[in-house]
Amino acid sequence: MPRIPPAPYQVATRGTSREINSRIVLNLVRAHQPISRADLARKMGVRRSAITLIVNDLLKRRAVFEGATGQTVRGRKPTFLYIDSRRRAVIAADIRASDTFLMLSDLLGKPLTGVVTFQTSPDPKQLVKTLAARIKALIAECPGIDACEGIGVVVPGMVEHSTMKILHAPTLGWRNVSLREPLAAATGLPVQVENSGRACALAQLWALRGDAPLPGDLVFVSVSDGVGVGVIIHGEVLRGRHNIAGEFGHVPLSLDGPRCACGANGCWEAYVSNRATLARYFGRAATAGPERASQRHFTVEDLIVRARAGDAKAIAAVETTGRYLGLGLASVINALDPSRVYIGGEITSAWDLIEGSVRSALSERALTSAAARTEIRPVAASEYPRLQGAAALVAAPAFAASIVA
Repeated sequence: MPRIPPAPYQVATRGTSREINSRIVLNLVRAHQPISRADLARKMGVRRSAITLIVNDLLKRRAVFEGATGQTVRGRKPTFLYIDSRRRAVIAADIRASDTFLMLSDLLGKPLTGVVTFQTSPDPKQLVKTLAARIKALIAECPGIDACEGIGVVVPGMVEHSTMKILHAPTLGWRNVSLREPLAAATGLPVQVENSGRACALAQLWALRGDAPLPGDLVFVSVSDGVGVGVIIHGEVLRGRHNIAGEFGHVPLSLDGPRCACGANGCWEAYVSNRATLARYFGRAATAGPERASQRHFTVEDLIVRARAGDAKAIAAVETTGRYLGLGLASVINALDPSRVYIGGEITSAWDLIEGSVRSALSERALTSAAARTEIRPVAASEYPRLQGAAALVAAPAFAASIVA
């Protein structure tokens, strides 16, 4: 029988069950909207009167709203409920070593604007200044928004959960950098900061509809300027004692391999990142640390276009990346044995070109045949999974279950 440590839990009070039931109703509305009170009562197995009390409270809090009226053969027509994301927004920011991406979304992660992109300044103070100005401009362009609930920021580095300080972001060249406080002061909005891989994993878990079976433990691997890995175990984000759990990008494939941005040799990231893929194509060493502006003119997307046009060097470069991706995935799967692995990043647009190489390399290193068959789902770069993760940092806590002793 597991011991219940008191520190991370809240002691149950008279209002605890009401709050838990409110969260259950919110999640059911989010997953099944439009939905009536009668359908909520059936799904929860409670009386209609109990649901009415909860829904009335959520209506007062503007968490849900009443929409269209449904049809019925007899009796009172049902009034459908929706999550109230009207005129309320979230700012999502994805900071990378090369560029920073911004998007305004509603509380469910649905984009309200196009994605804004600008070059990332390696100086955190200058980046905060630019980021704040861009955020204010983005909000001003949407006069229909009454309130912005906050800013979610994902970064390619290790983040201390309690303070949200960026402990180490190798591709940015940052150590012990605080973005939350200066960005909150510059915008007047609450700010959440998280590692990009963890945020992506959270977004995938949060995006599952209520009628979809839970996949069990899952992993998200985000491949871009670096490699971020987020791990969900029993529905919880894995962080570790020192906030470095899941840093498989810095597990070596070879001690004699290429130099990684973290300073070590042969890390998985040094073989599969966008920089590594492009360096392989051009026959040069990948640059460690923040990327130079002169290296931005040719992208992985450009390389994939050449591969699809039949460029033999381009095909070889992306297929080799696929092989190294599979070898690294074997370590992840052997260590964690997840039910599902998601892959995000620009390289996913070449999934049909590299899936065979990924699977072949995974089979070589997987400890069992079942592990080699682990479900792998590519997430298209056009879905902006990192921005979805950033939005979830702000929106998802309202739907999360309380931890109660």
